[in-house]
Amino acid sequence: MGWQLGPLEFSNRLILGTGKYPSFDVMQACHQAAEVEMITLAVRRFDLSAEGKTNILHWIPPHLRILPNTAGCYNAEDAVRVARLAREALETDWIKLEVIGDPHSLYPDNEATLVAAQALAKEKFIILPYVNADPILAKKLADLGCAAVMPLGSAIGSGQGVQNPSALQLICETLKPYKIPMIVDAGVGTASDACIAMELGADGVLMNTAVAEAKNPVVMAAAMCAAIRAGRLAFEAGRMPHRSSAQPSSPTQGVIMSSAKYSESL
Repeated sequence: MGWQLGPLEFSNRLILGTGKYPSFDVMQACHQAAEVEMITLAVRRFDLSAEGKTNILHWIPPHLRILPNTAGCYNAEDAVRVARLAREALETDWIKLEVIGDPHSLYPDNEATLVAAQALAKEKFIILPYVNADPILAKKLADLGCAAVMPLGSAIGSGQGVQNPSALQLICETLKPYKIPMIVDAGVGTASDACIAMELGADGVLMNTAVAEAKNPVVMAAAMCAAIRAGRLAFEAGRMPHRSSAQPSSPTQGVIMSSAKYSESL
């Protein structure tokens, strides 16, 4: 079940966010229930210089790897600047690159994301770009040396689940020669959505709202962890083929004759 992401190996394929939770202690409990090894943090939306328990970093234990993100950036220049600030503040080369193209749909600006990725690649960042499900863009980002590609399953925070299965499968096939993972990011609403993403061949899933806004976030976090594992196991097992008609589940050869048939044979 282990997987390679950038220079590191992880055992859990679920990545959780840090926003929208009712409190920091609930957030921490969710991270523990989900058994995550990596969490993502919006650098622009938290005061990392705050003191004590008002600083979100107080609630993130040392064993969790922080993946800073450029959430809230609407152009490539801004995203690159925030990535540099994150590197300085958190002492990490990892960055989840987000460049939003529309404040209503929150869809990524694929063109601006590629521009920002080009700049960050020159500065040796470990880049995980959040993008629309576009296999051509995925190839371009892989050619740049990105550590992963993170297409959305549906609109961020929508909870609509995986709306683009064919595109996600194409991205998986596109990235296979590069040996870099595809991580579905955004749109998951419940555990079955996460499981479907993994069954399609995703290497991991990143989510936030589905856990943070659940009626019981901690229980949902545990459910998501189980769903990710189940979905990956199902993918590795290989599902049975789809068929246009029914087939009996019991063997048809060597069937014992009914009593009527037996009587007729005497």
